[in-house]
Amino acid sequence: MSNEEINSFLSGGGEFVKPNEAKAILFAQHFADSRGFPKSYTYESIVKEYGEEKANIILSAVQIMIAGNIYGIPYSAFQARLKGNVFKDSSLVYELGMLIGGVVIMTIAIFHGLLRALFGLSNQRFDEKGDNEL
Repeated sequence: MSNEEINSFLSGGGEFVKPNEAKAILFAQHFADSRGFPKSYTYESIVKEYGEEKANIILSAVQIMIAGNIYGIPYSAFQARLKGNVFKDSSLVYELGMLIGGVVIMTIAIFHGLLRALFGLSNQRFDEKGDNEL
């Protein structure tokens, strides 16, 4: 993505949003805003727009992006620290804790996901509160 596209997305501009991608982008924003627990009707709207298979891909992509941010931000802060540029609201304990703890948590998460798949349980979680109000 170009800097203009990134700035447009961050500022809420829509000049670079393709019409056929708009609902997916809005869903991704809602997913991030809801801290990974979106309203079920938002997911249902992308299923209607893109079909079940593409909706699952979109959901998986936003889940991976959230995980990437969880580990990427402390990693970037640690790299900056090594170069002498300490992030204002970061500490070495936080950065190393997230990076080391991330390996442990990711191992557990992979095992958990495999067990859920083995027993046929879904990894989709949605906030059902207030869905009937719409």
